Amino acid sequence: MKKSALTLLAAMTLVPMLSYASCDSVKADIQQKIIKNGVAETAFTLDVVPNDQADQQGGLVVGHCENDQQKIVYKRTGE
Repeated sequence: MKKSALTLLAAMTLVPMLSYASCDSVKADIQQKIIKNGVAETAFTLDVVPNDQADQQGGLVVGHCENDQQKIVYKRTGE
């Protein structure tokens, strides 16, 4: 019982920290996944923009960071 209580407490402590992930690390993870799916690194861009500007970027929102304050927008460059 004590072990499960400690596990629950540790999980509750770590979850909020995960939601504040650095935009640079989230962007890098997404970039690597796109490249692993066969898209050339020069064929797309990823831009970090405030939530209220994400729809104006003309791309696809593929992630978020900084406690959902920023969005990561994917755009093909046509190369």
